[in-house]
Amino acid sequence: MAMPFDDATRRKIATCCAGFARLDAMAGTPPLKRAAVAIALVPHHETGTTALLLTLRAAGLRSHGGQWALPGGRCDAGETVVEAALRELSEELGLVLTAEAVLGLLDDYPTRSGYLITPVIVWATNGRTLRPNPDEVASVHRIGLDAITADDAFDFTAIPESTRRVIRFHAREGLIHAPTAALIYQFREVLAGRDTRVHELEQPVFAWK
Repeated sequence: MAMPFDDATRRKIATCCAGFARLDAMAGTPPLKRAAVAIALVPHHETGTTALLLTLRAAGLRSHGGQWALPGGRCDAGETVVEAALRELSEELGLVLTAEAVLGLLDDYPTRSGYLITPVIVWATNGRTLRPNPDEVASVHRIGLDAITADDAFDFTAIPESTRRVIRFHAREGLIHAPTAALIYQFREVLAGRDTRVHELEQPVFAWK
């Protein structure tokens, strides 16, 4: 489902987000550190269609170095998830947006490493030019929405360490795992008008720390 990067697409996605029945912080989970990521929608350089930004984290980072991720990180004291997502976009990619760019929020996702991640969907009209911070980002990629809505984009597998399903996103760049894959999957479902929950989808063992 390729979508041109234009105002009609922005309005369509905003309507999908408004119709999504979001679940707040998951009841019954132990205390977790709050974090936020941005599902940043930008124009694809090659096609002019709408894409989301995916980063490969710098190998030298203390946690999750060398892993695929959406731009984001831990919320600072007194910071809302929206403020945190916008700050991280600026720090990681040099992409400066205001709260007016926010189209909606997805469900909170609890991670094995002790975070509760809130995905914030933003429309970046200025997203053609990025300035990745090499201390945090090894590379940045634009994933077209047609790639995440393809029938074979996601699959589920099992690991001996858990009874929960492990989700995988088959991107051109390689296999993307949860939490990133789970959050992108829920965004794909929101675009289709489905309130699909993802908090029980498992992460691979290498992401548990």
